[in-house]
Amino acid sequence: MFRFFLSLIVGFTLATASYAHEPRPGPNGGLKVDAGTSMHAELVADGTVQVTVYLYDADDKPVAAQGYRATAILIINNTTHRFELKATESNKLVGNASVTVPKGVKGAVQIIKPDGATVQARF
Repeated sequence: MFRFFLSLIVGFTLATASYAHEPRPGPNGGLKVDAGTSMHAELVADGTVQVTVYLYDADDKPVAAQGYRATAILIINNTTHRFELKATESNKLVGNASVTVPKGVKGAVQIIKPDGATVQARF
C-alpha cells in the first residue's frame, strides 16, 4: 500500500513539472523562461555590455515594464557579475554589465514587480 501511494505522489509531481515551460527561443532572439508562476522573461545579450529583458504574461503577451525593476546575476568567464536593469519602453528592462555579455549567457534575473513581489527567471 505504501508503494502505491509513493508511486501516486511521484506521478503527480512529475505531471506537475511537465506543465512548466522549458526554456525556448523568444521573439527578440533571446531565451524565454518562466519567471515565477505568472510571467515569462526573455534575456537578450548580443556580445555588448547591454542586456535587455523582455517581460510577458503567462499567455506570452507583453507586460508593460513601467514600475518593474530587476537585478541580473550572470556568470561571464567564470565570474559572477551583478547589475541593475531598469524599465525603458514597452515591455523592456535594460541594463549594462561591466564586461561584454555573450549570447546564451547563464545566470538569473530577479524581477521586482510594481507591488513589491519578487520573481526569478533562470537562464
